[in-house]
Amino acid sequence: MPKSHMRTVLIIDDNPAVGEALSLALSLHEIRPLTALTPEHGLELLERERIDVVIQDMNFTADTTSGEEGIALFRAIRQRHTDLPVILLTAWTHLETAVELVKAGAADYLAKPWDDAKLLATVENLLELSESTREVNRARNERRRRREDLERRYDLTGLVFSSEAMARTLELACQVARSEVPVLITGPNGAGKERIAAIVHANSAVKRGAFVAVNCGALPGELIEAELFGAEAGAYTGANKAREGRFELADGGTLFLDEIGNLPLSGQVKLLRVLETGQFERLGSGRTRQVKVRVLSATNADLKAMIRAGSFREDLYYRLNVIEVNLPPLAERIDDILPLAEYFLDGRAELTDAAREALLSYPWPGNVRELKNAIERAALLAADGRVQPELLNLPQTAPAANRNLDEPSREAVEAALDKADGVVSRAAQALGLSRQALYRRMERYGLATQAS
Repeated sequence: MPKSHMRTVLIIDDNPAVGEALSLALSLHEIRPLTALTPEHGLELLERERIDVVIQDMNFTADTTSGEEGIALFRAIRQRHTDLPVILLTAWTHLETAVELVKAGAADYLAKPWDDAKLLATVENLLELSESTREVNRARNERRRRREDLERRYDLTGLVFSSEAMARTLELACQVARSEVPVLITGPNGAGKERIAAIVHANSAVKRGAFVAVNCGALPGELIEAELFGAEAGAYTGANKAREGRFELADGGTLFLDEIGNLPLSGQVKLLRVLETGQFERLGSGRTRQVKVRVLSATNADLKAMIRAGSFREDLYYRLNVIEVNLPPLAERIDDILPLAEYFLDGRAELTDAAREALLSYPWPGNVRELKNAIERAALLAADGRVQPELLNLPQTAPAANRNLDEPSREAVEAALDKADGVVSRAAQALGLSRQALYRRMERYGLATQAS
């Protein structure tokens, strides 16, 4: 391993013998030691070198045992290097001070004379956690760069997202947008399929044309054809005047057919013809009309099963499904939950830590639509401007909310780190944990493995 990438521990102690003893112990375990006899030299090395862990003494003046110099050094390190693990070496007279500094963010403290085995075990753990933090931050920065790249290259219509799964979906949707081929968007109800269709339109060659959406599942079967293709006066009961259909309204633009599986067989035949020729007739009319429309469709149904059952035409399926864009459920896009919640709150209230964990713990069977409804309700009921978990009114919320916050879920840890931009101390404060406690949970949850 190149020297610049070796695991490195900085020892700051005014006793040369201490530095030599610690350096020897660390070197025997393939850890690169650096030593500084003064706080000033130690801070200088921190600016020049990549340091993974600091071991610092608490006392640098022979005529005092107050530990004030050690406290000042620790605070200086913490101010300049927020997430750098610091181990305190302390005499028994400084024990109380060391405990207070651990509460303030020090990784651990060891009494002099120290036990080599314990010190090395502590250092090894902190080195692993430092690497985990770097990997988590690297992965988070990579996701951020990818998101910013998508936002720079494409019109995402203001979509709020953070997850890798959504980034992949958007990348595919935007790549196929410039073509004229039909796109089938699949995914569960409430996940945001119409938003994906709108993004395809916004990045298409017909983006200046109309974007017309129709939910085939929201209309009675006998009215769907009239809705799509239009109707002449008297074509059906209640048709008092001629009306344009959605295809005519979308001419020169995009037509989005949501819940396409609800289209009756007679309508499927007409739709297939439009896709093949651009031609159709209004109900009650023999006049053939010509349109040029980009057709996008969406479904949460198993269209192949419907084909086998005889309720959906196979030839239409393959015309619609030239490109399939799958939108995962919100439960598979955990990184999107809190950004969406904050967006829906729109500054009207603040999520408590317990509410955040409840949001991350809930499976969201109703997807983004259910999340929006829950947040809207909570914002209205948050009289003090703070959203508590009970205001979300979610089934199964209570166990998550009542969980000891010293035991946050993996998702809560990831979300807190993301909100804190990777600064572990801020994430730990948001979770109600000490910094070293958060490191232990990062190790337990294997975040470095996941991030890589």
